[in-house]
Amino acid sequence: MSDEANKIIGDAQTRMQKTLEGLSHHMAQIRSGRATPSLVEDIRVEVYGQNMPLNQVASIAAPEPRLITVDVWDKSQMQAVEKAIQKSGKNLNPNNDGSLIRISLAEMTGETRKEMVKLAKTKCEDHKVAVRNIRRDANDALKKLKGTSVSDDMIKGFSDQVQKLTDDAIKKMDDLFAAKEKDITTV
Repeated sequence: MSDEANKIIGDAQTRMQKTLEGLSHHMAQIRSGRATPSLVEDIRVEVYGQNMPLNQVASIAAPEPRLITVDVWDKSQMQAVEKAIQKSGKNLNPNNDGSLIRISLAEMTGETRKEMVKLAKTKCEDHKVAVRNIRRDANDALKKLKGTSVSDDMIKGFSDQVQKLTDDAIKKMDDLFAAKEKDITTV
């Protein structure tokens, strides 16, 4: 076994895992029928002269299926948080009562559900392309080992390992998408 080939395969596996985690994070941010804190936790808020994610300036909860509450730790920053939620592009309308921000989510229509499924599918396809690019990079690196202490048969074996990693990652992505699609379409 070639240490260089194992390093290439290990690197490809790590990169594919990070891509899978990225897809999982994106799927959590796509709205389904229920409220979840992940819908708003990444919204950037301008506080203390810095641009910070909402989950670093407030506690976020979903006490009801269609309600998200944001408890800002520094009450002087309530207006900034409210503005950031409004301008997030997520079509959210926060209600600030001075001590807590409530975000009521409207019932999703059939049209909205279709758009959310389409968005999830697009995100999934984008991440699949990234995994395939990682596969290509790994196979190119393996081919460069040809002529050193690695034979053509060994390169073929290593390429098969990379293909198996790719197939596994894409299967997991398809499973993530299927679960999200079911979550979105279930009324």
